[in-house]
Amino acid sequence: SFDSYPNGLAALFGPDSVPDRGTVQIFCFIGLLELFVMKDIPGTGNEFVGDFRNGVDGGVFWKNLDEETKLKKRAIELNNGRAAMMGILGLMMHEQLGGSIPIVGEM
Repeated sequence: SFDSYPNGLAALFGPDSVPDRGTVQIFCFIGLLELFVMKDIPGTGNEFVGDFRNGVDGGVFWKNLDEETKLKKRAIELNNGRAAMMGILGLMMHEQLGGSIPIVGEM
């Protein structure tokens, strides 16, 4: 069961980590997505670099927006992604520091 694996980086590098075959399976799945699904195919109606819809309808909501609103929503989405990356990096650092923080000492 998944409860037998530890949390955080220990799930990848610890003594009770996910087996190597499981890690390879995860990376292979990500590779398949990168190679065959998340492709930027020119000539399929993509509006900007990184638009991976590739001709799939964006829905009524996206079609009815003006260009300024679309740019604003893209900027919001990029900033949310950046904030999520900083948050996960903060959690990883907190996990690795444990109870000891440099300069401050033990907590």
